[in-house]
Amino acid sequence: MKTAIAILNWNGIDLLKKFLPSVINKTPEQIDIYVIDNGSSDDSVKFIENTFSSIKIIKLDKNYGFAKGYNIGIQRIDAEIICLLNNDIEVTASWIDPVLELFKLEKNT
Repeated sequence: MKTAIAILNWNGIDLLKKFLPSVINKTPEQIDIYVIDNGSSDDSVKFIENTFSSIKIIKLDKNYGFAKGYNIGIQRIDAEIICLLNNDIEVTASWIDPVLELFKLEKNT
């Protein structure tokens, strides 16, 4: 199943610098990683564009808040499974494997 990671961001350049590398390095390459930028006024978008070319960026025109920002952003992601991940999370090796395994087991229910 096509899977994507969606990370909502608003003015979180320091969090992205600290935590995004673990997400990139510990997520399988076939899984797309998106940052939904909620109208940041810091250099978050520029930082991602210049540092992490593999990250897909969804730019929102303003800060829609947590739930609405995610709802707008995930409508632009083409995937069967979308894992929502905070921008202040450091993941560990194989972190997404249990999630994907559960979806495989439950796909017919």
